[in-house]
Amino acid sequence: MAPRKNQRRLAPLGCLPAPGRPAHPPLEASSSALLAESAQLVGTFPVTLCSESVIHPRARIDAQAGAVHVGKRCIVHERAVVGAVGASGRVVAMGVTLGDYVTVETGATVEAGDTAVGEGTTVGAGSVVGAGANVGKNCTLTAYTVIKAGEVVPDYTVVYSNGLRRIDRRGVEVLKQKAQARQIDVLRRLIPSKPEKFMPAPPKVKQQQQPPPQAS
Repeated sequence: MAPRKNQRRLAPLGCLPAPGRPAHPPLEASSSALLAESAQLVGTFPVTLCSESVIHPRARIDAQAGAVHVGKRCIVHERAVVGAVGASGRVVAMGVTLGDYVTVETGATVEAGDTAVGEGTTVGAGSVVGAGANVGKNCTLTAYTVIKAGEVVPDYTVVYSNGLRRIDRRGVEVLKQKAQARQIDVLRRLIPSKPEKFMPAPPKVKQQQQPPPQAS
C-alpha cells in the first residue's frame, strides 16, 4: 500500500540497522511532524506520527507491545511514555491510539494493549492510563491521575487524582484546538526536528571488481 499524502516511510518493517546505529521501529511520519533528536523510539511494531504532531526531547514512543498511532496536532511532552508495556506484558497488534489534538504531559504514561485516548483529551503530568483503557473525547486527566487497565472513561469527563469525576460540556473544544495549534507553532521554532536520526542507513553498494586486463 502506498504511503498517504504528506507521509514518508522512514524505516521498512524488519529492516536491520547499520553497524553502529540503533534499531528503531518502522516509522511513518508526516513531513510536518516534529520529532526531536533526543526523543526515544523503541520496539519492532510500526509507529505513525500524523501531521503537525510534536514529540518532545526525552519523550519515549515504545512500540515493543504493539503499534503506536499518534494523531494530528498531538503533543507528547518530555519524559512522557506512549506505549509502555503494561503489567501483564500482553503484546497486541495495536498498542496505543492517540486521537487528534491529544496532549500527554510531562512524566505521564499511556500503556499499550488496545489503549485509546480520544480527540482533544489531556493526560496530565505524572498520570497513568492503564493497558486497554478507553478514554473518551475531550477528557481531562489532572496530574497524577490513574486510569485502571481496561477502564472506560466517557467523553467530556474530568478525572481528578483523588478519584472524583465530573462532566464538563462547556463547548470550548474549538478554542482548545486553536490554542494547541498556536503552541505547536511556537514549539516548531524552539525544537529542532531530526527525523533522519530514525531513518535506516542506506545500504552500501558493493562495487564490482573489474577483471585484470588480459595480456596481449
